[in-house]
Amino acid sequence: MPVPRRPAPWLRVSAAYAWRLILVGAIVYGVFGVLGRFQLIAVAVFLALVITSVLHPLADLLDRFMPRPLAVIVTVVGSALVVLGLLALMGNAVAGEWARLAGEFRGGVRRIEVWLQGPPFRIGPGQLTELQRQVTAYLSGHRASLLSSAVSGLGRVVEVITAGALALFAAIFFIHSGPRMWEWICDELLPRHARPVWDLAGCAAWRTFAGYTRGIIIVAATNAALVGVALFVLRVPLALPLTLLEFVAAFVPLVGSPVALGIATVVALAGRGPLTAAAVLVLIVLIGELEGHVLHPLVMSWAVRLHPLVVAVSVIAGSIVAGVIGAVVAVPFVSVVWAVLRTLRGRARHPAEP
Repeated sequence: MPVPRRPAPWLRVSAAYAWRLILVGAIVYGVFGVLGRFQLIAVAVFLALVITSVLHPLADLLDRFMPRPLAVIVTVVGSALVVLGLLALMGNAVAGEWARLAGEFRGGVRRIEVWLQGPPFRIGPGQLTELQRQVTAYLSGHRASLLSSAVSGLGRVVEVITAGALALFAAIFFIHSGPRMWEWICDELLPRHARPVWDLAGCAAWRTFAGYTRGIIIVAATNAALVGVALFVLRVPLALPLTLLEFVAAFVPLVGSPVALGIATVVALAGRGPLTAAAVLVLIVLIGELEGHVLHPLVMSWAVRLHPLVVAVSVIAGSIVAGVIGAVVAVPFVSVVWAVLRTLRGRARHPAEP
């Protein structure tokens, strides 16, 4: 009777890793499926953790001079007033220049039409008129669906306001007594022998998440400041709202900032002409190089630095699973998971160390 041949070593190793990867993938898919059913709560908790990571150091600083509850109230209320003040400033800037901006955009649209009629596009006036007619006909024919989309958009606005209120409510408790809440979870919900491991993993996860959040805020603020100065110097319309858009878009790695600057390029083309739009395009390249080669390596050293390929795949996968929210959450989620794995692996290699 012939002796059965054993599989090749590389095949056994591949199979061992394959079933583990399948198991991890199934768990991740299940977690995202559960979070998708409770998306509003998940988003609110994520925002609460972001707020906590930013405001917790300030609350700790004020805690040296006043009681902890008062320090938390001053931190949260003061930060909310600063944010509302910036939004009010932006609204006043847009409202004060709305009439002039409308005139500039009408002239800018005409300049774009003239530009498209020249080389290299050479689009005739008849084609542009036909395109405008088709757009108008589409809007007229789909008025009901567009109105329905607008109504559903209002529902989304209500959900965003609800998530924001819940996030602020949770962040107040996280800032006030987050460490005590984590100790309670470890003491009451975990077996005694598992508490040290979970506490180590939790500390590593929070350290990485807080470092990533603070780092991405610094990167976003720097990008927005550079973009804002350049747009004001170039006298691009809506410079202040475009600066705020750049700040928000920078939270989506790799793709957010170029998209925001692309919108700024279109506005510059309509409001100031092709030369200013070309200058904004040069700005996109320069800020992208500065962000990728200087800001990210310098600032993100506080957190786990991931390979750009891992970041790209994470953003795409997150956007497929949960849209824009998934794209924003994907990179910090992967960073936290990788930090926890590295910490637990180091503990397994050196079990005698605390």
